Amino acid sequence: MTGTAAEVFGGRTAVITGAGSGVGAGLARYAATLPMKIVIADVDEAAARRVAAEIAAAGGEAIAVRTDVTDAASVEAMAEAAEAAFGGIDLLVNNAGIEQFGYLWDVPDEGWRRIVDVNVTGVYHGIRVAVPRMRDRGGHIWNLSSVGAVVSIARQAPYLMSKQAVLGLTEALRVDIEHAGIPISVAVVLPGAVASHIFHDAGMPEDGDVAAAQAAREDMLALLPHALDPVVAAERVFAQAAAGEFYLLTQPDYVGQAMCARGAQLASRRPPEAPAHHDSRRFAE
Repeated sequence: MTGTAAEVFGGRTAVITGAGSGVGAGLARYAATLPMKIVIADVDEAAARRVAAEIAAAGGEAIAVRTDVTDAASVEAMAEAAEAAFGGIDLLVNNAGIEQFGYLWDVPDEGWRRIVDVNVTGVYHGIRVAVPRMRDRGGHIWNLSSVGAVVSIARQAPYLMSKQAVLGLTEALRVDIEHAGIPISVAVVLPGAVASHIFHDAGMPEDGDVAAAQAAREDMLALLPHALDPVVAAERVFAQAAAGEFYLLTQPDYVGQAMCARGAQLASRRPPEAPAHHDSRRFAE
């Protein structure tokens, strides 16, 4: 089914991980206006409760569920809470994600493992929980990748790796779902710069070239004044999904051009190069 976001998603239930802030909170706030019933899942329970309360105060339906996406049992409990409150899951958004700055050889083991556990294994846990529940009723699964999946930027290797992994995982999931004949729509979200706390909260090395990692953080923080509002990003994503798109872009021009550049680089077999310059004014396009 395709149509407007309200036609496709209105009246249904969305479960959004990492929805206590940033992109996830924007998706939840916009989804509630369609209107959808929302499960605000976040490891920060207080943040999840604040977003759920805001939605409820505006006349929407939302519950907060503390969810650690690195823990399979916690993700299972999240799904059970959604079923108990709203009868099932129609849209799962595997959004929870974290950053890590620093040259790859300076990244501590725990920082590497945390990136993999949250950004990649967390998506896997969501899929494992959702697909059996959606097998008969149908539904939608969106996984959050990033423009970082199609660009090469120094001092962010763990994050870029994880987002490339999510992109490949989602493409493979779509093929698996189609091959199995399951009525689930699968899509991948590639945000550009969207206002959030991800750069503030990013992991940092304690040894090695700490100054280089700090400079990378400052470069990213400098983009935030030009970053897209999360609710505007959500509106764009929902509209593209409702139209049946697979690659959902928060900034279609900027992210789309990055995807084209990546395709050209692969086709010509050129080695990757870091972008020479980020025009931060384009991040809202």
